[in-house]
Amino acid sequence: MTDLSNLPPGHPPIRPRKTGLLIMNLGTPEATSYWPMRRYLKEFLSDRRVIETNWVLWWLILNLVILTIRPTRSGHAYEQIWNKEKNESPLKTFTRGQAEKLQSRLGKLIVDWAMRYGKPPVAERLQALHEQGCDRIVLFPLYPQYSAATTATALDKAYDALKHMRWQPAIRTVPPYFEHPSYINAIAESLKAHLAGLDWKPDRILVAFHGLPREYLDKGDPYHCHCQKTARLLREKLGYSKDEMQLVFQSRFGRAEWLKPYAQETVENLPAAGVKNVVIISPGFASDCVETLEELAIGLQETFHEAGGENLSVVPCLNDSDASIAMLEEIAREELKGWA
Repeated sequence: MTDLSNLPPGHPPIRPRKTGLLIMNLGTPEATSYWPMRRYLKEFLSDRRVIETNWVLWWLILNLVILTIRPTRSGHAYEQIWNKEKNESPLKTFTRGQAEKLQSRLGKLIVDWAMRYGKPPVAERLQALHEQGCDRIVLFPLYPQYSAATTATALDKAYDALKHMRWQPAIRTVPPYFEHPSYINAIAESLKAHLAGLDWKPDRILVAFHGLPREYLDKGDPYHCHCQKTARLLREKLGYSKDEMQLVFQSRFGRAEWLKPYAQETVENLPAAGVKNVVIISPGFASDCVETLEELAIGLQETFHEAGGENLSVVPCLNDSDASIAMLEEIAREELKGWA
């Protein structure tokens, strides 16, 4: 038997094996004022997975132009949707809620949460799980549709942290769940419930996903295909045609061509085509955030009304609802088999 009495102080003991689950979302600023917004945007827009362009040119544009102007504009958008009670963005509120509710369902498994950009950082929460004795950790990026600019960069951040650990835990990752039956069913049920609560019937349902530069698709990013598959499965699940349920892409940035059709142009043109009542659902977001609560529910609603539309309603994301937690639990348990 090995004599442990001569081990140096602070030597890590061999603990009972534990398994951890780390859910990972995009991120959020810590406040809506200029400097917190600037720090968040700088981290986000300095990610070479997000911005794939000439890095010297982009550094100049980012630091001399964008980070001078955009923090104030983005701060105003966040201010309109900010959780004043908790003094944080809704994305942080809902992601924390998802982790806490998953913890209550998954028993002895240790569940934590992290943000790719901002706080709590991925490296900190990975270390926290490790210090609690987790020698096996499942990483769960909350992106149903895979993209290098979302899923891959979140996992990159985790792998960067692992490179600095002497005693690394074993790692599994949850694959994109864009076609998972539990996910499609949860999205479909949320849309049905929302429609049942309206006192008008939509002429068109828009399925909105966050946009990406067209160049990323040309390089082999599967995101566009995943979005198309999700939208098709949702139409089939609910019995809609392509004319009744249309896919669009929001959040275009810069002058380059992005994935089409653009949500902004689509919404502007619908009233002239006789489409006066619209419902928008955003299945690519696990939680409501500035893109859904401000860009869609406020910005696109104003655009639609100015163009002659009558009613536009945005379906809430799954957030930390019972349906969301049941779906996340089912997907997580599939990857935990043999570990927990």
